[in-house]
Amino acid sequence: MESIKTKELYDLTHTTAAELLSECEYPFEALPKIGAFILKLIEGLDKNEFECKGENVWVSKSAKVAPTASITGPCIIEAGAEVRHCAFIRGNALVGKNSVVGNSTELKNVILFDNVQVPHYNYVGDSVLGYKAHMGAGSITSNVKSDKTLVVVKNGDKKIETGLKKFGAMLGDCVEVGCGSVLNPGTIVGKNSQIYPLSAVRGVVKANSIYKKAGEVVTKL
Repeated sequence: MESIKTKELYDLTHTTAAELLSECEYPFEALPKIGAFILKLIEGLDKNEFECKGENVWVSKSAKVAPTASITGPCIIEAGAEVRHCAFIRGNALVGKNSVVGNSTELKNVILFDNVQVPHYNYVGDSVLGYKAHMGAGSITSNVKSDKTLVVVKNGDKKIETGLKKFGAMLGDCVEVGCGSVLNPGTIVGKNSQIYPLSAVRGVVKANSIYKKAGEVVTKL
């Protein structure tokens, strides 16, 4: 499954997590390591550029964080990012430069590359969102299967056993997810792809595609 490897999904020049992700053949391999990696990053932060806002919570002085936001560490919010009213960041979250975490959006165990937008009522858990990825209002990552079994990535008749109980979605660079969509556990969307609103997505969506519904995926012109 060459198309879902880290090097195919992401330009690592757009994330502070490049060191972690470059060691992972597939990006979901980074999920169990995010918390420890953020703690390592905190040790090397320029404390003239970041402020400590709680235990292992560091916020760039140029970021905007609403006073109503709830943030648990380890968490780093980078330069130019905006965390809006009633956002809920539950830990193990790296929020990239100029990203937007919107009103009532919940994050848990995630890497947001630079310029990511999850601006309205989103849930993003156990996921990696690439450069300029955008999730429309109310779209979510579902990160646990209903039967609680381990997540398997499926691409046609090919399968990868991840060994993970919690795995939301891997969104490549510049992915657009339409409003109200659900990305089922183990979803991987290739770069520059678009998901129609109200979609229920599972498995792999190849790069440069438009996902209209299950079984109807077309190539972008």
